Amino acid sequence: MQQLLTGQTRLPGFQGEWKVRRMGDMLTVCHGRNQREVETVDGLYPILATGGQIGTASRALYDKPSVLIGRKGTINQPRYMDKPFWTVDTLFYSAMKDDHNAKYLYYRFCLIDWMQYNEASGVPSLNARTIERVEVPAPEPKEQAAIAGVLTDMDSELAALEARRNKTRALKQGMMQELLTGRTRLA
Repeated sequence: MQQLLTGQTRLPGFQGEWKVRRMGDMLTVCHGRNQREVETVDGLYPILATGGQIGTASRALYDKPSVLIGRKGTINQPRYMDKPFWTVDTLFYSAMKDDHNAKYLYYRFCLIDWMQYNEASGVPSLNARTIERVEVPAPEPKEQAAIAGVLTDMDSELAALEARRNKTRALKQGMMQELLTGRTRLA
């Protein structure tokens, strides 16, 4: 993952130097908002904060793929959303510029040590302009999409393997219970 996201390893069909770009050239960091007016028990859209989902909303604040990162608290745990959502003021979301790929930038965010950009002595905090000033080598949007596709496929394969492992573990646990309680006897 790190080699693909830094250009050390290239996918077939892509060549040329990557440009060092400011995050702000690829995305705009946007502030979440107070959820009071949109929060409802049966809302269709998740309301997200730095710690996860805290409720549901009657309408979305943003409806395009986005990288989310904490403004306060868990600043080192970026998330990716590709469904409409609402974020509160402790969680930034991002709007892509010029066809840059949100999933690629999410993976790229995951490689950055955001704690080094912490701007507070108590609760870790980030500033939108600080995020936008971070520079990283990045390919053109077409290559970003290809890299994101490969990494997404790998994530799906890992999830399937983890689900299979969990199912096998549960089966083993059940078999152990049967054998150790004497309900099932070996011949």
